[in-house]
Amino acid sequence: MNKRGTGVAFIAIAAFLFSAKYISAAIFGSGVLSWNEELFNAMLTNVGSPLNVGSIIALIIGIAYLAWGEYEEFKSKKQ
Repeated sequence: MNKRGTGVAFIAIAAFLFSAKYISAAIFGSGVLSWNEELFNAMLTNVGSPLNVGSIIALIIGIAYLAWGEYEEFKSKKQ
């Protein structure tokens, strides 16, 4: 797998981790009879921040790999 493919894979992982936080909060509150914004925000707080941190790290790594791959491609075409 080249650097571009690895970058895209890390960005996909970041998107999955970002959405997993909201899905986890929805599953956590699935037994609640009435929904509102405050309640959902409280459920998001209970899920925690590791998924956010992981998604940000994966996004940064993905962007870095994409930039690295593009830089190497530009460098090889220039020569």
